Amino acid sequence: MTTKNIALLAGGYSGEFEVSINSAKNIAAHLNKDKYKVYTILIGRGRWYFESENGPVDIDKNDFSLTLKGEKIKFDCAFITIHGTPGEDGKLQGYLDMLGIPYNTCDAATSAITMSKTYTKIIVGGIHGLHAARSLRLFERDMHDVAIISARLNFPLFIKPNKGGSSVGMSKVHNAAGLPDALERAFHEDDEVIVEEFIKGREFSQGIARLNGKLKVLPATEIKSSKEFFDYEAKYTAGVTEEITPANLSPEKQEEIAEILTEIYIRLNCKGMVRIDFILLDGSHDFYFIEVNTTPGQSIGSLIPQQVKAAGLDLGEFYGELIEGPMKHL
Repeated sequence: MTTKNIALLAGGYSGEFEVSINSAKNIAAHLNKDKYKVYTILIGRGRWYFESENGPVDIDKNDFSLTLKGEKIKFDCAFITIHGTPGEDGKLQGYLDMLGIPYNTCDAATSAITMSKTYTKIIVGGIHGLHAARSLRLFERDMHDVAIISARLNFPLFIKPNKGGSSVGMSKVHNAAGLPDALERAFHEDDEVIVEEFIKGREFSQGIARLNGKLKVLPATEIKSSKEFFDYEAKYTAGVTEEITPANLSPEKQEEIAEILTEIYIRLNCKGMVRIDFILLDGSHDFYFIEVNTTPGQSIGSLIPQQVKAAGLDLGEFYGELIEGPMKHL
């Protein structure tokens, strides 16, 4: 068996740097060491490097190679586990496309589009059974009239960065007085902000991946937070949030949701593994789309590893197929 060289790309330029590092550690620990030689490459604004036993070694960005002890190492595949820019927004994907190096995520176009919650909602609009909260998109360069926002949308409102991840910079406001501070907080993370009506219901997150050429919908996770909403603290502070995997849903509802998730994946031209967040509205149980994550977290306690286990799948084989799939289509 020929061992394949895998570049595990972690870090990035966003506030989710540490989350990415933890994801990379978990992926590296589970990949089959007989099949894959894994090199964790840290991507920072200043440099891209591999931490060797003799210290950091820079990546040659001309051909995305690594020279260790005089030997030039080229990679058979890149496994991107960067949350936010440049791993989730299409920038690294475009770079790897130009070099002809396969990778595990959606392509550059889909990655860029899905980073914008607004654009994503437009594309998935019209899918049978899918609903979306009414919203406004605001740009930092424009004036933000609180009265106009209050007149067009019904409180309470969620204010969040349009291209942010892990709910950083997100707020829930109950009246116009809370809007200025919430907008300032969101604009600190992004130059585009989405203001969205609050949907009251049960919150879920569910993975879907292409494995061995076929789409596999993983079991859903229901998220119950003791905080008012599922923000960064709720996600990464022990005891704040209860995550129930698999979620308590009827077989009929599971089937309906799986059909919607599959249609979202296909319509957005997703590849590899994505995680889709949604709410089932109180009363009607209608499906309300929140967002799609194209490089979802993979640390030990993250949702996708929970769901893979609940599906009875081996996590190492799951990650292995995310590598093998794109290499087959070169």
